[in-house]
Amino acid sequence: MRAFTRSLTLAGTVAATLAVGGLTAAHAAGTTLSTGHVDVLDVEYDGTGLALHVHDESVTPGVEYAPADVVLRALPAAAYTVPTGTCYSHLGTAGSTVYRLPQTQNADLLWPGISGEHLTAGVFRSDTVQVKLVSLSGPGKLTVYKNGLCPRNNRSYDSGDATVANTRDIAAGEHDHANWVFTKAGSYTATFAVSGTLTNGTPVGPTSATYTFQVG
Repeated sequence: MRAFTRSLTLAGTVAATLAVGGLTAAHAAGTTLSTGHVDVLDVEYDGTGLALHVHDESVTPGVEYAPADVVLRALPAAAYTVPTGTCYSHLGTAGSTVYRLPQTQNADLLWPGISGEHLTAGVFRSDTVQVKLVSLSGPGKLTVYKNGLCPRNNRSYDSGDATVANTRDIAAGEHDHANWVFTKAGSYTATFAVSGTLTNGTPVGPTSATYTFQVG
């Protein structure tokens, strides 16, 4: 698990609820993040409830935001040509242009991470919680997938395919990256929800958070 110093930026009553562990709460609405390492799905548990945050690691010390307080930007340089083959058909028609925030870091783009580093082992069953894509609104679809022999088979989320569960396990201590692809330019609103089951069988959550992505 990485060690880092962080400050927490949360709004209103949410801040009062989630400013745990001596973190300072402050409001920073209107922040746009467009480059650098940012954990988009950053899960925390304060002993009572689960929460999703956006953790900006492109600055030192790192800063945490409530998802509602930031806009996550996929710059025009994220434009990506869909390859040929059925293994990329989830991205659209071969040769068409989509916008991809890549699994491998590109210093000129946002590098979206997925983090369970703030979860403590032994708290949740199987040391995992579940993060679900509840809804997406926007001009196109969102698909999140890992590189591999056939990327279509490595999807965690796909708002345009009802056969995908759209739920991902996040393990205590985990830090991961994937490709985040938006099929059209424009503004998107995505709602994710996190839930889990304590080792004693008590369910926790779901707690939802809404994210804004500006693409292109």
